[in-house]
Amino acid sequence: QVQLVESGGGLVQAGGSLRLSCATSGLTFSPYRMGWFRQAPGKERDFVAAILWSGGTTYYADSVKGRFTISRDNAKNTVYLQMNSLKPEDTAVYYCAVARVISGNDYWGQGTQVTVSS
Repeated sequence: QVQLVESGGGLVQAGGSLRLSCATSGLTFSPYRMGWFRQAPGKERDFVAAILWSGGTTYYADSVKGRFTISRDNAKNTVYLQMNSLKPEDTAVYYCAVARVISGNDYWGQGTQVTVSS
């Protein structure tokens, strides 16, 4: 059974930093991609960042480029999201996801709350 567990969320002032972690277990395959998404109250879930498991190519939403960095530890099957220069509009529940192939996301974590105060 594949499980993804996010951690590292919390309350931070604008301009501060947080580092999210997503630990996976039960993977019987090498992921194609892992990513982070976020959902603010009353809004749809949006893409934040993704990383290809092989090669490490990264992708970012325009709204977080230059502030967020996604990375992975293949040995630990863990993906991270370093978030710097946080803004109140970054407030959301952050979810990680695993994709087996190029399209879609197959497994999701339960989410971790990030709240940025002004």
